[in-house]
Amino acid sequence: MTNHLALATQKLENKGFLDIEVDPTLDLIAEIEKLKKEKNAVLLAHYYQDSEIQDIADYIGDSLGLSQRAAKTDADIIVFAGVHFMAETAKMLSPKKKVLLPDLKAGCSLADSCPPHLFRKFKEKYPDHVVVSYINCTAELKTLTDICCTSTNAVQIIESIPKEQPIIFAPDFNLGTYLKKKTGRENMVLWNGSCMVHEIFSHEKITKLMLRHPEAELIAHPECEAVLLEKAHFIGSTTGLLNYTKRSNSSTFIVATEDGIIHQMKKASPHKTFISAPPNNTCACNECPHMKRNTIEKLYLCMKYELPEITLPQWVIEQGVASINKMLEVSAKAGLLAG
Repeated sequence: MTNHLALATQKLENKGFLDIEVDPTLDLIAEIEKLKKEKNAVLLAHYYQDSEIQDIADYIGDSLGLSQRAAKTDADIIVFAGVHFMAETAKMLSPKKKVLLPDLKAGCSLADSCPPHLFRKFKEKYPDHVVVSYINCTAELKTLTDICCTSTNAVQIIESIPKEQPIIFAPDFNLGTYLKKKTGRENMVLWNGSCMVHEIFSHEKITKLMLRHPEAELIAHPECEAVLLEKAHFIGSTTGLLNYTKRSNSSTFIVATEDGIIHQMKKASPHKTFISAPPNNTCACNECPHMKRNTIEKLYLCMKYELPEITLPQWVIEQGVASINKMLEVSAKAGLLAG
């Protein structure tokens, strides 16, 4: 290792990317494509990433699609442009591969809302319940989970469990409430967690926006609050929302989820209009601050120095991966496969 590379690597290990300057004359897109080939790396990106990262990803998708890709990739290195729990999931599914995340501080407010030590005590109150956890949770919480789900397959996962079997659903209360209504499963206990992005939408502002645009359809992610979902013309995962805008005859949509998905919606339907659902704050956008920690510069440095790397204790991988594998099995049987 050269002195320059060793110094840069040490800085990454000690302080992150803040002290490393990227040559402004570099064509970072070309450099990243070059690094992907040299290192046999695959770049997976969530729909909520910045558009320039989406445009150079080998695969763009929601949590289900990304999990499926991580499980079957032949790459030596998985570079995950997303948040921490997504990269952890990739590591659990491909433990022998190196998994990189451009910024280790790219966390998740929903995952943080369900600390494993508190959930363990909560679970002890319901010993006869099956635990279904939204994949937006920590790796350790997955060790306390019987089967994971995503917003794409949540209904199928719940319906795969016998109706008489009581369920604990964690950590998203809003998604759990939606699932209870959708499946009629009243014997479901909900953990009270939420996503900061999907909790912030203003019911009042959206109502006014719908009055100004009577031709528009409101489409919403099931992590939104019930009062908003009741108004929605369509409810679905990020992939579900994207696909709906492709096939709908409507030309205008009010989109109640993180703004990143609108990039793909515009690419797929350039003749249609997409309006971000207004939040209940002074900001004009609905961005996840964790998702947006990843930048093209951090992505380049991450791939160049192969840091930061996601590592997990072996016991977490062994005890947690079963819940993900069960989810993938149910999804495959239901025909919910990555495109």
